[in-house]
Amino acid sequence: MIGLVEFLKAAGVAIKDGAPKSVKIHLACWTGAEHPIDAYYAGEFKQWQESQSRRNFECNQILSLIDLGRNNWLFVGVYEVHRPARFSKQRFYYSTSLLPNQNDLIGRTIVHHQRSRATYIWYKPEVDLPLVELLREKMTIQEFPGYHSVLLTLGELKVITGQKIASWHGALANIKGVYLITDTTTGKHYVGKASGRSGIWQRWCAYAKNGHGGNVELKKLLKQRGASHMANLQYSVLEIADTHASDDDVIARESHWIDVLRSRDYGLNGSR
Repeated sequence: MIGLVEFLKAAGVAIKDGAPKSVKIHLACWTGAEHPIDAYYAGEFKQWQESQSRRNFECNQILSLIDLGRNNWLFVGVYEVHRPARFSKQRFYYSTSLLPNQNDLIGRTIVHHQRSRATYIWYKPEVDLPLVELLREKMTIQEFPGYHSVLLTLGELKVITGQKIASWHGALANIKGVYLITDTTTGKHYVGKASGRSGIWQRWCAYAKNGHGGNVELKKLLKQRGASHMANLQYSVLEIADTHASDDDVIARESHWIDVLRSRDYGLNGSR
């Protein structure tokens, strides 16, 4: 099975793998506050990566991979490192540039690697990074999957609303309904309703912007845990309303789900 570096060199990517300690592999994964795949979807991975290191790179190039789970990684480029680095707030900030001849491979190439605890490792010949799959198209946020299959992180929600992805906007802006926000660190729920002119889309744009959408209990949560806790919130749709449903109908369905999930007693809806 061909390894990633061999594959890239065959494509004309000038990787400096001949000298020791020349190329570092960045195993980009969940930081505890954000996921690099969201930066990639937003077209901001380069800028994200340049601000992530707490150590001096001390290398000429960075080969970047994003964690997809199950020891699979998405290739997102080989970057030339430009010096000097700027050190600020316990981080090194670098300027980098993509090497040529790899645009068609970025976001399409998936490799296998069993991750250790290290985020950056030196490239060595024995680190072969075998190819698992070459996608037909670059990986992107999926098209709207249907109301019963919606399950979003905050990062995904920000990309969808920020880019106003058509399939999502068309589905969520024209429907009333009841949605669920889950704190994935505690399992606590917030049940909300959308009955305005732009439906669920309007409400979720507010959450993408500030994390709480004006909800009192969510404001309290973020004040207690810090704004970075927004990244632990998950968004899904519980029920969509009939096109002829009144606001009172939607409120009644919201109350039903609050009772089902006990989110006033044990969740984030608060007392009446």
